[in-house]
Amino acid sequence: MGRIIAIANQKGGVGKTTTAINLSACLSAKGKKVLAIDMDPQGNMTSGLGVDKNGLELSVYDIIIGESPIDDVIIKEALENLDILPTNIDLSAAEIELIGVDDKEYLIRNEVYKIRDKYDYIVIDCPPALGTLTINAMTTADSVIVPIQCEYYALEGLTQLIHTIELVRDRLNEHLEIEGIVFTMYDARTNLSLQVVENVKDNLKQDIYKTVIPRNIKLAEAPSYGLPINLYDSKSAGAEGYMFLADEVINKGE
Repeated sequence: MGRIIAIANQKGGVGKTTTAINLSACLSAKGKKVLAIDMDPQGNMTSGLGVDKNGLELSVYDIIIGESPIDDVIIKEALENLDILPTNIDLSAAEIELIGVDDKEYLIRNEVYKIRDKYDYIVIDCPPALGTLTINAMTTADSVIVPIQCEYYALEGLTQLIHTIELVRDRLNEHLEIEGIVFTMYDARTNLSLQVVENVKDNLKQDIYKTVIPRNIKLAEAPSYGLPINLYDSKSAGAEGYMFLADEVINKGE
């Protein structure tokens, strides 16, 4: 049965989608069968894995409004061992259309559970907000990975996110847990990055991944080529970081 991991942080610009794209790709590069689900209306995970988000016939939106079953929407083998459930800006209308819909928190889970046995890992990229789409991701997931940027305001909003995860666990998905926190955009040349890491470790009673993702120009370039970092530049520090993170995720599960 596939392990379902949501990548979530309501702050934008923390490396959330970068982590979702590259963790998915590195897990698949290690021979795992992966489904990447893009729940962010910006569709950056979709395009970052080489799919034209503007040319989609079907997307996550069609699943949410009940127009299409999940099997019709999945793009098979976008990369080797990697399937995608794509998204585009249409999904931004879903929050409004779901007002008053019964059990709207479980729309994605009900479909994903039909196909989870086909995958080793299902990775969900959440939008940078704590609305209906993120709640849908969290009712579907077994665990949440929280990327944190190594910057002064890293802890701001994190307690709110942890509180939301705990609320979802108490009321909607009793199996949900915080898988861990991963530091992104780490700059070894600055004392600030070190201080942020120490600050989070001191203040949070959460698991923290040993892997720290460095600030890396290749990581920033890769999405514009529609490639994950391990295919864009496998020798880069960013590729090494996400390969290490994939190993940690695999080992944690086993």
